[in-house]
Amino acid sequence: RKIYNMFFKAIALTILGLSSSINAEVINESSNKSQKKVLRIPMKKVADHEFINRFLLKEKNALEAQNSLLMSATTQRNLRSGANSNANLEKKESEIVKDYSNAQYYASVYLGTPPQEFDVIYDTGSSNLWVPEKDCVHCGYRFINKKNKYDKDLSSSFVEDGSDFSIHYGSGAVSGIFQLETVTLAEDIVVNNQKFASIHDAGGMGIAYVLSKFDGILGLGFDSISVSGAKTVFHNAIEQGVVDSPVFAFYLGDNCDGELTFGGYDSDKFEGDELTWVNLSEATYWRISLDGAKVGSFSTGPTDAIVDSGTSLITGPSIDVKAIAASIGAKAGITGQYTIDCDKVENLPDMTWTIDGKDYTVPGPKLVIQTAGMCLFAMMAMDMPKPGPAWILGDVFMREYYTVFDYENEKIGFAKAI
Repeated sequence: RKIYNMFFKAIALTILGLSSSINAEVINESSNKSQKKVLRIPMKKVADHEFINRFLLKEKNALEAQNSLLMSATTQRNLRSGANSNANLEKKESEIVKDYSNAQYYASVYLGTPPQEFDVIYDTGSSNLWVPEKDCVHCGYRFINKKNKYDKDLSSSFVEDGSDFSIHYGSGAVSGIFQLETVTLAEDIVVNNQKFASIHDAGGMGIAYVLSKFDGILGLGFDSISVSGAKTVFHNAIEQGVVDSPVFAFYLGDNCDGELTFGGYDSDKFEGDELTWVNLSEATYWRISLDGAKVGSFSTGPTDAIVDSGTSLITGPSIDVKAIAASIGAKAGITGQYTIDCDKVENLPDMTWTIDGKDYTVPGPKLVIQTAGMCLFAMMAMDMPKPGPAWILGDVFMREYYTVFDYENEKIGFAKAI
């Protein structure tokens, strides 16, 4: 299953001009009448206009690539009369398709002693921590969007591991070596001897990574999908007793920044007094069973999904997403992303996912990312090979519902976000 570890994001990191800082705050939150120490990390949200600019750049690059491929095929036809030119137009499949080109939320993490700061995606759809090292290639430009890079020589807590690390993305591999280091979350959560990947070649992330300001990924999935079975940062935090409770929670601000809490959750961020808990169907990704999904006249039967903070959009089976898009008049671009007439946005039907007998609804207009006269339909078709899930409930869903991840009890809590 590890080859699927990076598949579930053909949606995530965009070319962002973003720098995230941590001002950890301790809040007291009452859960079941007991006081817990909850640490929160501010999360920065990419502006919608920048998100759409990234979409336009992807469309432009895809069109240029397609034209280049067509020209190459035409040239070969002229040079090889009778040759099968269609071979050059076949879609080249990759082991894993993932580029993080649309993720919208980032925050900081610290590695080493003294701490070295990095901007990362806190990603419930993967399980490894990686950051670029000081001699990394394909890791940003020197004067524009320069990456924060890990320097082991500046850290007194560095311990060499040296085993190989590699993850395959749609355009190639991200490779490096495993090391051990002290990792600090929100200033107060200090995890010792954390196994992480020091990356020396990030070419597999493509141009989106080179031009963006995020540095790496911090996976919040389970150990079972971690490369080389490395324990996750949060798993080690629990074992080392540096979090009061084995839970973390996301509040993703709508048109504002978000917040990630460790060791508990913030009841001021959602409506009502209680969360609705849903048991995981599988503790690999944060995977749950769905009774069904419906929007307008479209509906599905029982299916499943993962809840993924590293994916901004909603993804689903191509046959379903195409039917939904057709029913609301959305049109697919060359990259497979849909756009819709902005005049239709206010009248779009709501979409509802039924989970363990309870309906979770995203209002129709919230299924659109709109700015500067362009409207992106925040849903994308993705057919994931078994044992992959049918749907990914990304940030579009999580903005509507405060989401709590209970690591030890393998369940997710939902409540309507404020």
